[in-house]
Amino acid sequence: MIKALFFALSISAAISMVAQNPLYTKTGDASENPGRFRTLEIRGHSGGHMYGGETLSSKLESGYGALEVRFAWQSRDEEIWGKYGYPSYGVGAYSGFLGDPEVFGNPNAFFGFINFPVSRPSRRNQFAIEPSLGLTYNLKPFDPENNPLNDAIGARMAVYFNVNFGWAYRWTPEMDITYGIDFSHFSNGRSFTPNWGLNMFGLNVGLRYHYNADQHRVDKGIYPDQKLQGRYLRSPKTPNEKVEDNQSLNLYGAIGTVQTEEGAGTDTRYGTFSLVLDYQHKFNNMHSVSAGVDYFVDNSLKESYPEGDGKNSLIGVHAGYDFMFYRFTIVLHGGTYITDKLGKDALFLRPAIRYDLNKWMYTQVGLKTLGFAADWVEFGIGIRPFRW
Repeated sequence: MIKALFFALSISAAISMVAQNPLYTKTGDASENPGRFRTLEIRGHSGGHMYGGETLSSKLESGYGALEVRFAWQSRDEEIWGKYGYPSYGVGAYSGFLGDPEVFGNPNAFFGFINFPVSRPSRRNQFAIEPSLGLTYNLKPFDPENNPLNDAIGARMAVYFNVNFGWAYRWTPEMDITYGIDFSHFSNGRSFTPNWGLNMFGLNVGLRYHYNADQHRVDKGIYPDQKLQGRYLRSPKTPNEKVEDNQSLNLYGAIGTVQTEEGAGTDTRYGTFSLVLDYQHKFNNMHSVSAGVDYFVDNSLKESYPEGDGKNSLIGVHAGYDFMFYRFTIVLHGGTYITDKLGKDALFLRPAIRYDLNKWMYTQVGLKTLGFAADWVEFGIGIRPFRW
């Protein structure tokens, strides 16, 4: 993958020096952006595993590989999307290998994604942050008789999460060479055990094609006399002003369900509960930080502490970063326990996605972890009783 990356960059640099193509084919003022803009991308992935279990190390030594196809729509609404740099959003399909297919299967996934450009529009090499969320299937789960080594995945389906820190080199008016560093995670949130999950970190490289979906309305010819620009020209002004009521206290409650290792392959399940009090400070429309206190109830601890006496609840503290766009927020929080951790890892994480129903209320789906392994999936609702 590294060789492929440098080879692609070398080729693109050589061609761009030989033929300095304009990035935009204009039919007037390019800033008017006539038409509807779309992209189609093929991307390859390769890298290694970050595994916390006990039985799969030898099966993961060869790393992983994957191929993706992505289709995206370009946002246009200045009032809604201008403050976020006019991101593009779309859907994608993933197919790859994780190691030994007799242990892991050959995973496929469908997902949605959004691409947030960070660099100024005038730069030829553009940096962007690109989160993806979807569903992975065709996994080969743990089976005590036929697949006893797989302590990473306990179900045939799992959540697919990926975040890419990537660049797009604008090679021609229609083509980009894309490359980046990304992190991928497969997990079912301990809904079925075992579930150490699979965490993958590596490189990606691909080709992205830009086109104008309204070209056929202007000129259908193979060699058109009138050609619409295929690449959307972002405004150099991307307002990111300070928001009103940029501070708030948030109260969030969530429930979940888990299965223990001892209950693997059975219908035995336990309920979980999370209660979170947060202070949130928004710097602008996209970035904020949060800190607060957590109260957890994990009824699966009754197997380890059958005598009870409150041995199923924990109190923790956390802090983290929130990335906001439109009504959505990507939550990335980390914390630790201030009471007896009851055999859990000292560190816990909470990656989540939040949707604002209004200024006062939101829904949230997230993953509460044991270190880098899943503890449970949270489904909850929150309120903002105080904003100033």
